[in-house]
Amino acid sequence: MITEEFVYAALETVLDPEIGIDIVNLGFIYDVKIADDKVDVAMTLTTKGCPMHGSLTQQAKDAIITHTGAAEANIRLVFDPPWNVHMMSESARTRLGIDLSLMDD
Repeated sequence: MITEEFVYAALETVLDPEIGIDIVNLGFIYDVKIADDKVDVAMTLTTKGCPMHGSLTQQAKDAIITHTGAAEANIRLVFDPPWNVHMMSESARTRLGIDLSLMDD
């Protein structure tokens, strides 16, 4: 049985090649829906023009199928709400040296 936990674990294997942090901790995953052996993911990127969009979405799809046994994985890119550093996990922000207390809200 495919669970949301398994999907997130699979997606944690997909790294942003520029900074080496996975797409879950970067805050790119907005929603996961599972229906039988089909997984649908709403995912964002830092910008609409991100040159890695094709590669990251394909890697996410492949990771879900490989690690969860899903028969089908669909990745839908969304940009609402727009991504921002507040969506990153604390460990990702720390690794990148981002201190939210120093940022304007």
